[in-house]
Amino acid sequence: MTDTANLAADADAGLDAALDRYRVELTGYCYRMLGSSFDAEDAVQDTYVRAWRGHGKFEGRSSLRSWLYRIATNVCMDLLSAGNKRARPMDLSAPQHQSSAVLNERPEVTWLEPVPDARVLPRTADPAEAALAKESVRLAFVAALQHLPPKQRAVLILREVLAWKADEVAALLGTTTASVNSALQRARATLAARPARDSEPADPLDADQAKLLEQYVSAFEAYDITRLTTLLHEDAVLSMPPFDLWLQGHADIAAWHLNQGIGCRGSRLLPTTANGLPAFGQYRPRKDGRPGHVPWALQVLEISDGRITGLNAFLDTDRWFPLFGLPEELPQSDEAEQGA
Repeated sequence: MTDTANLAADADAGLDAALDRYRVELTGYCYRMLGSSFDAEDAVQDTYVRAWRGHGKFEGRSSLRSWLYRIATNVCMDLLSAGNKRARPMDLSAPQHQSSAVLNERPEVTWLEPVPDARVLPRTADPAEAALAKESVRLAFVAALQHLPPKQRAVLILREVLAWKADEVAALLGTTTASVNSALQRARATLAARPARDSEPADPLDADQAKLLEQYVSAFEAYDITRLTTLLHEDAVLSMPPFDLWLQGHADIAAWHLNQGIGCRGSRLLPTTANGLPAFGQYRPRKDGRPGHVPWALQVLEISDGRITGLNAFLDTDRWFPLFGLPEELPQSDEAEQGA
């Protein structure tokens, strides 16, 4: 191999390493922009393709990180140009009552999607930085971001989540500092008019959170709905994308589990985390009566002040369980080990 070829190979390897170093934080940025874990992965991949193609023209006037964020922002803006925005069931309709509930399914592109923590939260030794990162990917916050126009969304994320300076954001967006500050003010006003409900991060769990989750798993697996509802906030919400149905309050949530949701009796839960929140892979007993349990939902729990405020059951397990590394089934042997 010639010296020129060696230098080119070294440069390629260096770019690969640099791109890999920024993958998680760029995925987190794109996820906040787009509200979709899969769209975020695609956006980062597109960003890297564009970076590879344009690296020879990169003049180094900004850092590689800033350059990649500029590309990623343009990719997200292109994806958002169609006007699509992700939502939660609570954004689309009023709550229903269990007795008259209708399961109306909406297309996948409607829904705000959960995301594994490891895909969007860079490792950091700074507890305050880690807490801010988790706060900024929780379901309620990302849903609130979807109400902002794309430019305001980018400005707010870059300024208040990633702590970029106003002049840095202006350079990235090709605009003025005054324009950035104005966009940030408008974004803040919009979010203030639609305050997101508080929810506490899951990693690491404090002693009270761990006890609450242990009680939840015990009550749910025993299907003791009376005990389960004592763990819920009085105006807790249950939602089940891809259905736009959502229920609120002890009475309707309990009635749902004992009527339409009775098939969840005998379920098993495997712990994970999503959006900085505690989550579980829910497995229901096989319908054919054979031993073992099969995927039913990815449950993402929102917690505040020692009670569960949100039960988010994402039912498209063919998409979610592989993404979260959850097993395709729980055979009888695994269940016996869990019981032991």
